[in-house]
Amino acid sequence: MSIILDHVNYIYGEDTPQAVHALKDICLQIPDGQFVGVIGHTGSGKSTLMQHMNGLVRATSGHIYYNGQDIYDADYDLKALRGKVGLVFQYPEHQLFEVDVFSDVCYGPKNLGLDKKEVELRAFDALRKVGFPQELFYQSPFELSGGQKRRAAIAGVLAMKPEVLILDEPTAGLDPKGRDEILDQIKELQTQTGMTVLLVSHSMEDVAEYVDRIIVMNQGSVLFDDTPHQVFAHYKELEEVGLAAPQVTYIMNALKENGFCVDTSVTTIKEAADEIMRAFQ
Repeated sequence: MSIILDHVNYIYGEDTPQAVHALKDICLQIPDGQFVGVIGHTGSGKSTLMQHMNGLVRATSGHIYYNGQDIYDADYDLKALRGKVGLVFQYPEHQLFEVDVFSDVCYGPKNLGLDKKEVELRAFDALRKVGFPQELFYQSPFELSGGQKRRAAIAGVLAMKPEVLILDEPTAGLDPKGRDEILDQIKELQTQTGMTVLLVSHSMEDVAEYVDRIIVMNQGSVLFDDTPHQVFAHYKELEEVGLAAPQVTYIMNALKENGFCVDTSVTTIKEAADEIMRAFQ
């Protein structure tokens, strides 16, 4: 197993009157090569959970294992862990700080002690993989569009050649075309390399389309952990905690309620189209 969380708890402001139990007894296993969606309403604990996986935040209690090693062991190399478990923050401005994009993407591999040629090759390859325009390589990152900033931030993490890529709302604020382009490229990268990907998203359509598994967070606990088909079958329970299912789920259930013999477990537009065609043949 790539990542194991064993009874992880996290309390903000522990031992203060304002203490908040953000994570409650989390037990999860994230296998190598899986594409996992993490969903939950604002304040559910999903971003806090992601920040634990590369040691950015330390659990109040419990253990986290990466490839069989406890990351809280006194002699564990957290810097090496962060090179293997890359985190792309929700706001790319938090990760962009160099004078130009290419220098920014070079920053991570440079800190690994690699020679200049290898650093630049990694940066070029990472920018190419996220579809970043070559004519903007030497543009200030602060002069880019929202979508370009996100691509640059993702490239900066990819240049480290992580084994696990964590993306916290990577498409927030983007138009549908930009959102699809970024997620298509991430899916293609995950398929080609076998990289583990964890995608935090508010878009039910995105997680239904791209992920193999969905973890639903609610008030610091795991509410559901299953395939998209199984999780969205609980759409009424999801609504009770401020979430929803993809629009396809509601359409298929409406057809079923009106007497059409359709499979309501489908979650993507393509699956729904195929199922409706089958039902009407």
